[in-house]
Amino acid sequence: MVAQHVATINSFFGDVLDFIPPGLILSVAAGCIENRKYWDAYVKELVGTMMMIAFTFSAGKWIGAESWVLAWSWHAVGVVAADYFGGGQQVNPAVTVGMWALAEIDYSEACVRIAGQMGGGLISFPLFQIISDTLNLTPFGGPQFNKDSNGEAAISEFLAMFCLMWVNWEFNFGEYHYWIKQTLTAMAIRALIEFFPTAGPAMNPMLGTCWAAFGVGSNFEFPSENEHFFVYWVAPCLSSILAAATYGIYSGKKVFGKQMPGGPIKKTVTKQKPKQKTK
Repeated sequence: MVAQHVATINSFFGDVLDFIPPGLILSVAAGCIENRKYWDAYVKELVGTMMMIAFTFSAGKWIGAESWVLAWSWHAVGVVAADYFGGGQQVNPAVTVGMWALAEIDYSEACVRIAGQMGGGLISFPLFQIISDTLNLTPFGGPQFNKDSNGEAAISEFLAMFCLMWVNWEFNFGEYHYWIKQTLTAMAIRALIEFFPTAGPAMNPMLGTCWAAFGVGSNFEFPSENEHFFVYWVAPCLSSILAAATYGIYSGKKVFGKQMPGGPIKKTVTKQKPKQKTK
């Protein structure tokens, strides 16, 4: 009798897990570390990632399928809209690694943010696939590469991420108006997509892995090939750290707590207080 009830519970448990993307439970658990100190950052990264995927991956699929001009324009609008409505989250594990290297966030917060980003990706691709099937829309595409040319793919991701990090820091750390810097960032991302197409490009480890796991035609399993993680994780994260080191030389920011030699190159302008008139 008891065994039958346990078997029923086990069956129900299995049915529930079939609807939960693998890794999502671990993602949520990681967001609760240190007594949920960074829970707000976790939620914002998860929601921001879902918005980023919805806005940018729909370009050329749901919107602008017949016009590359409209698709590119929607992609640019999507980059800005996802940042604005998503609260300006990082939505990219490699970007988070770079921010950690520059001590903009600590290690625990970096782990939580990456967990939130992965959670958003794990939810988004299956969700938007269901929406595409239900509404008879063109399914989203995603980054992928030829395994016979994984070296070229890794170099492509490395260079694309290096450029992206510099664009991100120079615009966001500079004194630019929000709409100007976000528009320029969107244009730069579009340009990098065209210049570095070998691995998709992903320019985002979360996108590469979540698409491989849940993209159209996948087996709903995480990649098992070492090449995938080398191209989409090792290359961009190392690139982000190198970008942080070079930006540290340029700006004078510390990298992993150390002042970089030879910097700062960038001249900081200090505003002088107006002299008081003497009677």
